[in-house]
Parts: sequence; C-alpha cells; structure tokens
Amino acid sequence: MRAIRTARSRAVVLATVAALGAGLLAGCADDGKDEESTSSGSADGKTVITLGLFGTFGFKEAGLYAEYEKLNPDIQIKETVIERNENYYPALVNHLTTGSGLQDIQGVEVGNIAEITATQGDKLVDLSKYGKQADFLDWKWQQGTTKGGQTVGLGTDIGPMAVCYRKDLFEKAGLPTDREELAKLWEGDWAKFIDVGRDFQKNAPKGVTFIDSPGGLLNAVLSSETEKFYDAKGEVVYKTNPAVKDGFTLTAEAAEEGLIGKQVQFQPAWDTTIANSQFAAMPSCPPWMLGYIESKSKPESAGKWDVAKAPKAGNWGGSFLSVPKAGKNTEEAAKLAAWLTAPEQQAKLFAKRGSFPSAPSTYEGEDVLGAKNKMTGDAPIGEIFAAAAETAPEQFIGPKDQIIQQGLTDNGVILISQGKTAEQAWSNAVKTIDNNLEK
Repeated sequence: MRAIRTARSRAVVLATVAALGAGLLAGCADDGKDEESTSSGSADGKTVITLGLFGTFGFKEAGLYAEYEKLNPDIQIKETVIERNENYYPALVNHLTTGSGLQDIQGVEVGNIAEITATQGDKLVDLSKYGKQADFLDWKWQQGTTKGGQTVGLGTDIGPMAVCYRKDLFEKAGLPTDREELAKLWEGDWAKFIDVGRDFQKNAPKGVTFIDSPGGLLNAVLSSETEKFYDAKGEVVYKTNPAVKDGFTLTAEAAEEGLIGKQVQFQPAWDTTIANSQFAAMPSCPPWMLGYIESKSKPESAGKWDVAKAPKAGNWGGSFLSVPKAGKNTEEAAKLAAWLTAPEQQAKLFAKRGSFPSAPSTYEGEDVLGAKNKMTGDAPIGEIFAAAAETAPEQFIGPKDQIIQQGLTDNGVILISQGKTAEQAWSNAVKTIDNNLEK
C-alpha cells in the first residue's frame, strides 16, 4: 500500500475480483465503517483474541480467522476496524502510553513503524520468539525491530513498485509497447524514463500527458533510493540529501516540460484522468494500485494496461502486527499474529485479497507467479512485482516520513504545475515541512 502512504492512498478500492491487485492491500483501503472497541475476555468458555486494525487488512474477508478458529476450537477472534489510519494511529499511541484501551493485537502502518519501535517498543511483546526472521524480507523484518533487537512488529504486506502503462497510448505516440523493451530503455535511471517521456510527448494523443502526477513521479524516484528523508542514525536529512533534491529537480523539469498531469493522486480530478485515459504511465504502481485503476477505469480500458520493470526498484506500502504487553491474552495473541503473517497465510491473503506478501518464499509459488489481472491481460505481474520486492532498497523510515513526503508533493512539486518555479516550489515545501516538524 507506499513506503509512504497518506490518507489518500487508503481510498476505497471498489472492484472485487480474484486476481492480484483487485484485492485490497492492508492499510491501503478503507473498509467504509468504524466499529466500537471490543475487549478481551471469554465467550462460551473460549479465549477471545481481539485485533485493532485500520483500513482493510483482509484477514476476515479471506477466511483466515475462521480457519484459525477451526484449528484452535478454544479461540474466538474479534476485530475492531477504524476506517482511516490518521484517526486510528493517534489513539493507538495514546493507549500504548497509558497502557489501557488496547486490543490484544494492534496493526501498525509502515509510515508509523519507526516511531513505534523508537518510542513504544518497551510496551510491546518481542515477537521474534514467535515469528521466524527467515520467513520475511530482511528489510521488512528490520523495520519492525527496535535498536535493542526486539522485533515488535511482524510484517504483513508490502508494495513493490513497477511502471504501469497504457499500451494503446504508447503505440499512438510511436513508442515500443513491449514491457521488456521499455524496461531496457529506462533501466537503472529515472532520467532515462523522463527521456522516454519526452519522446512520447512529441507525438502524444491530444490531451494526454506521459505521467499521471508530480507526486507520483517523485514518490517513485525517492522510494527507489537507499537513503531518503532520514539517515541510518535517525537524523532528518531531506534538505541535504542529494537524492531528494535531484528527485525534486527531475520531477520539476518534467512538469515544466508538460510531461506530467496537474493532479494530486487520489483526488477526484486524478480519478477522472484515469477514467478518461489522459495519461500514459504511472511510475508509482504497486500491486494494490491495479485494483484502484480498475475501479476508476471505463470497461473498455481492460487489457490495454501493461506492467514493466521500473528503472530502479522501490516499495510503497505495507503494515505490521504488534502485541501490546498490556493486553489480556498476550501469549495467544502472539501465536495468532505469527500465524497470520506466516508465509502460508500471506500466500492465501495474496490470492484472495491482492496483498503482496512480505514472505519471499511465496514468490516461487503459483499464487504469485501465476497471478493475472484483468486490466493488464496476460502480463506476468506476480513475477515482475516479486523481482521488485527482492531488489527494493532497505530504507530507514523515520517517524515523520509522511509529513516530509506530503510536504514535498502536496506543497512542493504540485505547485510547478500551477505556474511556480522549481525554486519557489522547493522553498514552499521546506517551509511547510519544517513548520510541521516543529509541532
């Protein structure tokens, strides 16, 4: 779902199909409702394990709760779902601080995991005694691990990124449409991707831009860098990190040249550009985005999309399960959290809900390798996304990553599409970010 996602990226994915991408990624979709909190206890002699989640993790919908209850007849599972993470997370931090009002298992969004491990790790159970590090991508395991070595979050899904593009629009602009040929044209360098965009724009169909949005391009570029907004020591470095300024400048150049649409992702105007086929490529395209594309597209767009390897691999999205020490059933909760995030269950969740596994052992299975999607026809999307997952850089996600990301996109590069210069846009982004970081 990111590895930065704001509230906009948890928009409702309306289409429900069995293929990858048509399901809902944990933390990337709203479930459309808020539920009152439940408390741990017993029902009919059974131990009740409660989960506090946000968005749609998909465990219940994929039948995993029912399966676990069948395997463990003395266990009953109940979940509490809050629609949006921006409402869920502050309450979670408050409950962890006070040690009350907590569910047995609590979900944590990737954009918040650094803050949780740094400030709340001592309030959470060390799950390394229950989950197996070898089952997870190393960087995913490390994201949920404190500096002291306690793994307090077990990874659910991830969001490896590729480039989703319209074959028909590329053809009309006189460009290659083969995914492997395109991947070679921009391999290893996002500047090469922009060069392809320049060639596209020369003969683009009327009213069509090469890229969907400034924020989408900047997100893709920065998500493929080893160091982004924070360094390994946890220091904020977005203003001094050359990769950030270079990514901002590249995005600015593309926007100034008219290669990018003028919309903000996940806003109604952006949805309209999807429906009306007004852009040819989406560089920030993890598996869960395919479901979003389908939900906003007209029926005739099915099969016209394809997926190609990005210039550099990146990741956007992903969540974790944690077990508060203040919970009433910590032992049973830890066992359930480990079971829900084990490779076997991740594969089932992928097949039924489209959440891409953080367990690399699943990448050789038919659920991944054989995955198809209505919008992309016969494209080997599972194979492409699996390769991106295995080569994505290990990034340090800082506690205020979302604030910095949103400042650079919504208060930065988008302004260039509105007539501001790159220097003005950067200055405004920095001012907004620093003001928010001081709060």
